[in-house]
Amino acid sequence: MLSSVPRRQHRYYDLLVAAFVTVLLCSNIIGASKAAQIELPFFGTVVFGAGVLFFPISYLFGDIMTEVYGYAHDRRAVWCGFAALVFAAVMAFIVVHLQPAPGEYSAHLQEGLETVYGNTWRIVAGSILAFWSGSLVNSFVLAKMKIASSGRHLWFRTIGSTAVGEMVDSSFFYFLAFYGIWPTELVIKVAVTQYFLKTGWEVLATPLTYVVVNFLKRKEQEDFYDRNTNFNPFKVKV
Repeated sequence: MLSSVPRRQHRYYDLLVAAFVTVLLCSNIIGASKAAQIELPFFGTVVFGAGVLFFPISYLFGDIMTEVYGYAHDRRAVWCGFAALVFAAVMAFIVVHLQPAPGEYSAHLQEGLETVYGNTWRIVAGSILAFWSGSLVNSFVLAKMKIASSGRHLWFRTIGSTAVGEMVDSSFFYFLAFYGIWPTELVIKVAVTQYFLKTGWEVLATPLTYVVVNFLKRKEQEDFYDRNTNFNPFKVKV
């Protein structure tokens, strides 16, 4: 049954938001700034951002929340993730710049902290802006496609919205964070590779998306259509 009644409390929404923020923080802090490579048959050496292995999970959560609860609920989750990333960036900056205690161990630990968490302001800003804009674009496109398709063809809507959102995300992040630092050819190569890997990840995750969406719609008795939604990306209220 389609939902057109006022928003209500849901059993699983908070758990989804917590999982979403956890994936977001881990993928951005641990793997965002590392360029890795693998050897693949036919393709040869493929260079990619290490965070691409896990960051697409956040888009999976975004698709699920938008499909079940609507754009406004996913928008709130995105703002929660935005706040978490800002806090993590501020905390990392403070910890790295605190005077270390004397001793060889502390000196080596400080070097490691600076390597892992001493990201430049460009990387931090690029990561946060790319996540915020890409996630909201993904949610907006999915919500509009759901209305246009009358809720049919979930696979097409999740893949299509992710393709658009990831294009925004990949374009913003790598060019804001690494243009002029990495060789331009590498920036383009990693950004393009990341885009196709993330979109491909969504294709592979489609069966799981169906399972989770169907479970939540059944348990929550919710299948929201954003026909009267205010799509202002700066609102936090559901």
